[in-house]
Amino acid sequence: MKAVVQCGGKGTRLRPHTSILPKPLMPIGARPVLELVLKWLRRNGVRDVYVTTGYLGHLIRSVCGDGEQWNMRITYTQEVEPLGTMGPLSLLREQLDEPFLVLNGDVLTDLNLTQFIHNHRKNSADITIATAVRTTKMDFGVIDETNGQVTGFREKPELANLVSMGIYCMEPAVLQRIPSGVPFGFDDLMFQMLEEEAPVNVFKHTGLWLDIGRVEDFLRAQDVAWDEQSSAFATAAA
Repeated sequence: MKAVVQCGGKGTRLRPHTSILPKPLMPIGARPVLELVLKWLRRNGVRDVYVTTGYLGHLIRSVCGDGEQWNMRITYTQEVEPLGTMGPLSLLREQLDEPFLVLNGDVLTDLNLTQFIHNHRKNSADITIATAVRTTKMDFGVIDETNGQVTGFREKPELANLVSMGIYCMEPAVLQRIPSGVPFGFDDLMFQMLEEEAPVNVFKHTGLWLDIGRVEDFLRAQDVAWDEQSSAFATAAA
């Protein structure tokens, strides 16, 4: 299966570091996160990769080249103006003629791609979203009320939500929903599909997931042994 790795963002949450390096080249130990992502894809059987670039894209091309060092084929796109998270896919309509993966270039995970793709095909969805549960600790006491009367109180509770991991399996038909030459985000795509009741499924992942664009996750990733034998990058079971 072909994969699109999205690397066009400016990484504003990691400034000032991303003033000189694009977010996918931020180091995890001695290696850029994008290298770890590409090696993980290769170990899961993916050889054809399209890397969408924008901000400091020339640095990404210089580091990763054509992918030959990982026995992969890497093709790049370049955004003249920012196209959002989904807009860059409009540049690949002809190449993505079968189900394909889309993922952010700053995601580290032990998601089993074989199971993920199987789930997508089994449920005949237009899009399957890899999801994980994230908890957010409130900084305030939360008050429950009815008609002005306090009915409950929770001191700085932790709220759990099912969130997108930034990894998707898509059918080629989805590309027809993405306009050309204008910014178009995943939120725009979801609102459109929900309004039209188009099939979108989720795959719930309970393992490791780090979004390197978040400072907390970036720092946590430095403490994980991202070596070739790490379970986080084990080849997915057939």
